[in-house]
Amino acid sequence: MSVRLDHGEDTLSEVHEINVTPFIDVMLVLLIIFMVAAPLATVDIQVNLPASSAEPQPRPPKPLYLTLKSDLTLALGDEIVNREGLRSRLEAATAGDKETRIFLRADKAVPYGELMEVMNVLRDTGYLKIALVGLEKVSGP
Repeated sequence: MSVRLDHGEDTLSEVHEINVTPFIDVMLVLLIIFMVAAPLATVDIQVNLPASSAEPQPRPPKPLYLTLKSDLTLALGDEIVNREGLRSRLEAATAGDKETRIFLRADKAVPYGELMEVMNVLRDTGYLKIALVGLEKVSGP
């Protein structure tokens, strides 16, 4: 059962409004995708760094981090590496460029001797530009 409302014209009139409902639906879907993907893009290895009062230095656009965790495991970037395979992983990550600065992070529970052993491995492989990473100490008022 249908009813036809006759307005007196047989031709269709033009609609001058834009239907924004599909646009809003697409934008909400994109918003949800970005909300889910953003935390996944910032995965980092948790390390308890000691604080430093040194002047902060600018970082390169894509730094190469070597992390010595409290359980004495090494991570190059976000990948766990063993000490024997460190040389090959470093050469692959730096494309063989020995002038690349390596940012060395170590948990403050790591003994000083272990940190020095990692620095010796870096020196023996030819990487002499090593930057130690620490937390910035906030000075009080």
